[in-house]
Amino acid sequence: MQINEKTKIAALLKFHPEALETIIKLSPDFKKLRNPLLRKLMAGRTTIAMASKIGGCTPKDFFDALQPLGFEADETITSAEIAEKTPMPEWIANLKKEKITSFDVREMLSKDIDPLKKIQQKINELPTGYALKIINSFEPTPLIVLLSKQGFLSYVDKISTDQIDTYFYKKEQLPISENTIEKQENGNWEYWMQKFENNMIFVDVRELEMPMPMMVILENLETLPTDKALFVYHKRIPVFLLTELQERNFEYRILEVSEGDVNLLIFKS
Repeated sequence: MQINEKTKIAALLKFHPEALETIIKLSPDFKKLRNPLLRKLMAGRTTIAMASKIGGCTPKDFFDALQPLGFEADETITSAEIAEKTPMPEWIANLKKEKITSFDVREMLSKDIDPLKKIQQKINELPTGYALKIINSFEPTPLIVLLSKQGFLSYVDKISTDQIDTYFYKKEQLPISENTIEKQENGNWEYWMQKFENNMIFVDVRELEMPMPMMVILENLETLPTDKALFVYHKRIPVFLLTELQERNFEYRILEVSEGDVNLLIFKS
């Protein structure tokens, strides 16, 4: 099989059964691929170039390790060619530079700091007819979904494997705020814990990089039986997720155990 930097990890795993362990040996960060659920979510979305960045290795490391398994590297396609651009819409192409506010969140994420509050602040301060450009290393799908429901247009510009610019254009005066979300903290936490005793499915997303926590939780909820609850170990209150839960007719309870330790109990209404 011929591979290059754009080859998805899922294709490697499908081609050869030993590819999984070979990839895991390249970096400790790849051990999460042993989890079938995470493997299903990540492998189909992650290219060799993206995985190399996550694992602190290079695409050539992948090529060299996989060669004995029958993979042939096409190194003529490099990371500079990976960004597949879609045409820039008129609403952003014709927007004057002074009407675009840039916010680079990569350093915050590298320090495990959640940029959500600052993003919300900038969104709320954004005048109608202006745009906010979020500079990140991945496409912020949950943010795009949330803001589209708030009346924002979005456009993703894939600059390189290390930089993805996402534009949010404010066409209506519809600010968002954490205060609009009913957190349902504590309250009758013990009651619901007793109600679902021995009927809970547990998932731990504390070690996952954004946006994987939300994706993993929603994946579990798709098959959650009506008589069971999903117990989630999280590092923070996932505001984007709570909006999705309300729209999907799920109830939730939140218990903030300590700084960086949040428990969620999610069940069908």
